[in-house]
Amino acid sequence: MVTKTLGSAVYGVNASLISIEVNIVKGTHFFMVGLPDSAVKESQHRIESVLKHTGYAMPRQRVIVNLAPADMRKEGAAYDLPIALCILHASQQCHFDHLDEYMVLGELALNGSLRPIKGVLPIAIEARKRNCKGFVLPQENAPEAAIINNLDIIPVRHIEEAIGFFTGAKTIAPVVIDTRAMFAGGINDYSLDFADVQGQENTKRTLEIAAAGGHNAIMIGPPGAGKTMLAKRIPSILPPFTLEEALETTKIYSVIGKLGQRDGLMATRPFRAPHHTISDVALVGGGSIPQPGEISLAHNGVLFLDELPEFRRAVLEVMRQPLEERKVSISRAKIAVDFPASFMLIASMN
Repeated sequence: MVTKTLGSAVYGVNASLISIEVNIVKGTHFFMVGLPDSAVKESQHRIESVLKHTGYAMPRQRVIVNLAPADMRKEGAAYDLPIALCILHASQQCHFDHLDEYMVLGELALNGSLRPIKGVLPIAIEARKRNCKGFVLPQENAPEAAIINNLDIIPVRHIEEAIGFFTGAKTIAPVVIDTRAMFAGGINDYSLDFADVQGQENTKRTLEIAAAGGHNAIMIGPPGAGKTMLAKRIPSILPPFTLEEALETTKIYSVIGKLGQRDGLMATRPFRAPHHTISDVALVGGGSIPQPGEISLAHNGVLFLDELPEFRRAVLEVMRQPLEERKVSISRAKIAVDFPASFMLIASMN
């Protein structure tokens, strides 16, 4: 019996739809196809432990899991929950209604509880674009996904809750968030305020002009003059986030799992201050599957390079394209992605 549900993979700051199919036939062994990485392949052992812990059994037949499209690499443990649900349905241990109409993602612990995943915001955007009926995901990720309107966000803490939801035995109310009210409540909520700076009138005036026009600036002065203190407070005098800018920046932080305990939507402009020993890949982004670097994390905010002469020449040279085009293009043999990189560059030196 072939069972299907929907998942997603994130490339760059956008998500692509993944179809997760499970078929159980005569034979033995567990097979997973569709370019899974090691973390995805290891889901077999997590799922077997979870099924035994919750009173179900791993089928003692040939289980074939297909992640389509097959030419797109899949990584991470977010496919644990959809694969487990498909195995239960395909083995006729449970009967699920509308499983193929929902986006389902989540990493399973060995006892069946769910751990949060990365990239939830772009995945929710893709789910709404594909007209999915809803998005079943770990409860910790629900506030982030609920930013997207017109999509039922179903939070679950344990696989048994997901099983109950799809069998109809349990009703789970979708998470609803007033995005505009949440955004308005957090805007300009900075812990460091430019108004706290006493003195330094000429420097403050210069930085105010730079902030008003979005210009880059460099501060030169002796140690202890207040260069870093002033730079950290620049975000508080930049124009407030628009909702579109907030969504763009939140997507980047969602992709690498750095939203932390935020209530889903970033409402303040980011400030990034990498150490001068940073590599060029860490600054602009990269990897076999490209991830955003510091300049993308500073998108719509401030990138501060303290002790500018200490940065390696190669690191500074790679910033030419991002400063000109406000984006960075990263190409690999099998994939090419663009990351947004529109930031205000502030540097300091002695």
